[in-house]
Amino acid sequence: MPTNLDRYERIAALYDWLDLPFEYGCYRRIRPLLFQGLSGRLLDAGVGTGRNFPFYPSGSHVIGIDFSPAMLARAKRRINRSIAASIELKTLDVTALDFPDCSFDAAVATFLFCVLPDESQVAALRELGRVVKAGGMIRLLNYVRPHGRVRGAIARLWQPFAAWAFAASFDRRTEALFAKARLELLESRYVVRDLIKFIAVRNAKS
Repeated sequence: MPTNLDRYERIAALYDWLDLPFEYGCYRRIRPLLFQGLSGRLLDAGVGTGRNFPFYPSGSHVIGIDFSPAMLARAKRRINRSIAASIELKTLDVTALDFPDCSFDAAVATFLFCVLPDESQVAALRELGRVVKAGGMIRLLNYVRPHGRVRGAIARLWQPFAAWAFAASFDRRTEALFAKARLELLESRYVVRDLIKFIAVRNAKS
């Protein structure tokens, strides 16, 4: 059975093409929400092929991580899309970050937590909380199971392909795990119908 890494190594060359309708249909409109008001040293967890690059805050230094070397190779080709921020890319697993405690001012993750398996969610949240400074912001964009009848039916039809290609699910319980990771929920709202949420949490450690 293929691992998540196997999937992304396999699909990296096609990823942007598969994602193109979604990128220009809605993603580009909501990506800036992740970075509003942020500055300094930022972590982009699950940076993928670098679609967030144009939206990085001016003057910031962003370290983008991904566990797939093939996805990062695509990101490197896009690195000049950000002229306002300096960017560094690293091959890392979000559940085992090779950074000191409190080494980032904030962190973001774009559709990462709908891909991470359930057993990895708390570890990943705790690692983000560990490397972000006390009181620092962690922001997520995440798919959830839609409530509407039509979108719910579409999600059920789409789920087998999303799981096969991206290891993605509409049913991750990320929001229920913040307390275990010592993260304080500040905001959770739909930004694309009842399908995609913007979530902001704060590092609660003292």
